[in-house]
Amino acid sequence: KLPLVLYRGALGAEGDLAARCEAMFEANGWPGAWRNGIYGHHHYHSTAHEVLGIARGSARVRLGGEHGATVELRQGDVVVIPAGVAHKRDSASGDLLVIGSYPLGQRPDICRADTTSHAKSAANVATVALPRCDPVTGEDCPLLDCWRDGKSL
Repeated sequence: KLPLVLYRGALGAEGDLAARCEAMFEANGWPGAWRNGIYGHHHYHSTAHEVLGIARGSARVRLGGEHGATVELRQGDVVVIPAGVAHKRDSASGDLLVIGSYPLGQRPDICRADTTSHAKSAANVATVALPRCDPVTGEDCPLLDCWRDGKSL
């Protein structure tokens, strides 16, 4: 029900983007960032929203499941993925480095995008609270305004 929110170039282009991303997420209530890539199979989190910052490289990512949109994420981009939205890496540059995190108080599970666990996952997703603030701006907007209205930016 909630739209994805994509911030192009939110991390800038110069300096240590990974450290900048981690500090930004931490300061804005999305602590405990991890460094890795993006799984190459459709998966989603039924118990947490997720933010991904592209600190280095690029990736083609399918967002929204098998019939979702494929988006090119580039160094400096940040995408906020609501709980329940499947995503996977279709391809990536060899130097891809992703910084990911979840809102304070939310712990992610990892669900495969299949029909066997759909009922339980849907019930979980319905109970996931909105985060306190946007992981990029640290304010209500634009993320929370967008999610409350259900409209894409």
